[in-house]
Amino acid sequence: MTSPVLTGTPTQTVQAFLDAFARHDVDAAMATVDPRVSVTVHPLDVHAHGADSLRTVLADLLRGFPDLMISVRRVITTGDVVTALLRAEGTQSAGYAGAINTEKHLDIEQAWRFATGGGLITGVAVYWCQAQLYRRLAVKRYDEISIA
Repeated sequence: MTSPVLTGTPTQTVQAFLDAFARHDVDAAMATVDPRVSVTVHPLDVHAHGADSLRTVLADLLRGFPDLMISVRRVITTGDVVTALLRAEGTQSAGYAGAINTEKHLDIEQAWRFATGGGLITGVAVYWCQAQLYRRLAVKRYDEISIA
């Protein structure tokens, strides 16, 4: 396990995470995360605790979209809570979120809310419009792929 990287402010901690994730460096991103982090990905109904849960979320996203680009649009800091508004875009090349590989390019606006403490990320909550994701991946229903 990588030793935690302690940075000066909540914004710097989250920026280090986002920069590393944008470079597809999951290990460096995870170095900013508390081992007991709380992880919630609302569209995927993920509610878990522990760094391994977050590592899995990041790895699955990169596996599904190996050319993933993360563009941070805005960072809002309120005390120890940092919200990042970002766009994730890439071309699907493996199954993701219940959708088979469609080889389609998509871009999804997202909001990631980070709680920080002691120079580490202690909580992550991720939001996006799941219906938009499935529309762009040509999924008619969660369990039924439409003709693209």
